[in-house]
Amino acid sequence: MGPLRVISVFLAVILVCFMFAQCGARDLDSSYVTCGSVVKLLNTRHSVRLHSHDVKYGSGSGQQSVTGVDSADDANSYWRIRGKPDKVCQRGEPIRCGQAIRITHMKTGRNLHSHHFSSPLSNHQEVSAFGENGEGDDLDVWAVQCGETYWERDDAVRIKHVATEVFLSVTGEQYGQPIRGQREVHGMPSPNQHNYWKVMEGVFIQPGSDPVRHDEL
Repeated sequence: MGPLRVISVFLAVILVCFMFAQCGARDLDSSYVTCGSVVKLLNTRHSVRLHSHDVKYGSGSGQQSVTGVDSADDANSYWRIRGKPDKVCQRGEPIRCGQAIRITHMKTGRNLHSHHFSSPLSNHQEVSAFGENGEGDDLDVWAVQCGETYWERDDAVRIKHVATEVFLSVTGEQYGQPIRGQREVHGMPSPNQHNYWKVMEGVFIQPGSDPVRHDEL
C-alpha cells in the first residue's frame, strides 16, 4: 500500500471516529432535562401528573391550587423548567443534580411555590402556584435531587423546596368539587416513595438545535 493510500485510509478512519463521537454526544445531550424545556411530571407512586389551573384554594394561602391528575393529555399539566431569578440558565443547558430551578405553569404563568401553610386535605405543607408572568419570589425555588451529574429524562428524581426543605409529594388524598378526583400535591419533610417524579411528555430544548418532542400518551 502506497503512502498516499495509507494517508487516505487514516483520514477516513479519523473522520468516521469523529462522526460517531458527534452522534454519541448528540444522543447524550438529548437524554437530559434542559433549561427551557416544557414537560409533564409524573408522580411514580400514584401515577398522576403535576397539574394546575385557575382555581384557588378555599383555605390556607388562597393561592392557585396545584394538584395531580390521572389524564396524560391535559394541557394544564405542562410546566417550563427555568433557572432561579439571580442565576442565568442558558437555553438548552442540562439541569445539574442539585441545581436550583423554577418550575413555571405554562397556562397561567405562575411558579410552583410552597410556604408554611397547611395543605387542605392531609395537613402537610401547602404547594401552590404563585406570581405573574413567571415572576414570583424566593419561595418559587426548588432543587432537583438525582443520582448522576445531570437530570436524566428516564430517571425518577425528587424535587425539594429550597427555602423550607420539603419534598414535592402526593399521598393519594382526593378533592371533591370543583376539582373532583384530582389528588392533593403537598410538601413532606422527609424523602420517601411518595416524592419521586419522572419526566413524561414534553418538548426538550437542546443547545443549538431544534426542540425534541417526546410523547408517551
